[in-house]
Amino acid sequence: MDEVVANGEDMEIVGIMRPNPEAVTTGETGSIGYTSLLKEHVMQAVNGSEIVEEQINNPEINVFTGLEFPENANEEFDFAALSDEERAYMATLSEVELAELLNTYQDNFSATYESNLATLAAVDEEKPSAINLYAKDFETKDNLEAIISDYNTRETDAGRDENVITYSDLVGTIMSSVTSIINIISYVLIAFVGVSLVVSSIMIGIITYISVLERTKEIGILRSVGASKRDISRVFNAETFIIGLFSGLLGIGITALLNIPISVIIKNMTGISGIASLPIEGAAFLVLVSLVLTVIAGLIPARMAAKKDPVEALRSE
Repeated sequence: MDEVVANGEDMEIVGIMRPNPEAVTTGETGSIGYTSLLKEHVMQAVNGSEIVEEQINNPEINVFTGLEFPENANEEFDFAALSDEERAYMATLSEVELAELLNTYQDNFSATYESNLATLAAVDEEKPSAINLYAKDFETKDNLEAIISDYNTRETDAGRDENVITYSDLVGTIMSSVTSIINIISYVLIAFVGVSLVVSSIMIGIITYISVLERTKEIGILRSVGASKRDISRVFNAETFIIGLFSGLLGIGITALLNIPISVIIKNMTGISGIASLPIEGAAFLVLVSLVLTVIAGLIPARMAAKKDPVEALRSE
């Protein structure tokens, strides 16, 4: 190890990067960063070494053992394949020498030209094993994915499966997982909101029905002065419409007011501003939902009020 360190190259540290104390998230991993020049220098040094050049110039010979590469790699060593001269030579060796020789033969049987180059860290720049592509935005990432998919389809249809590119979208995988979690949470919240809307609609219907019972005599008076069944129904439908409109606007107003302190608290905790907001389109849709639900909930009580007999209604107290 001392010899390796002594023969190594001296490198100078030109700077130390530290994360900004005010940053919310940082990508600091504690590694040593360097430019592509160092990578190219190491590749040239390795490819220019004597043993690598010897292996490249003799692709049929294993430079570690001096033997030829076997035709079928990763096979077990077979003593029957030895010649009489090799067996006679092995008989003259000691146990230690014989064990070392057998290990050499075994290593040679499991070695290939490519595995030796990998062991020597020799790299061919014209034949990369992987390429990293960094898209500037999600639209560009989708375009890259479409291009690779089209290329793989053409190569597969042409019967060139060896040219098919195997790619992985790390950002897409992370975003897919995050999206799945967010969707599950959203579905649960939607279920709770749906239950609350059903309960609210039932309560509105009950309140309207109680209003009909309490104003039975008023209904009889209106009918006696010439009001039709449709007029009575319109009275209660108008009341439910006003209730729905007022409750929707009240909810939107409370939400808009609560967004202010919520945004301030989240900004103080994470540094992200404006995260709690209610778009105008969403607010209008929520008011419309409130109107529709309240009107639907009041239809049955309003129809019951319209069907009341005016004579019996006048007799009620």
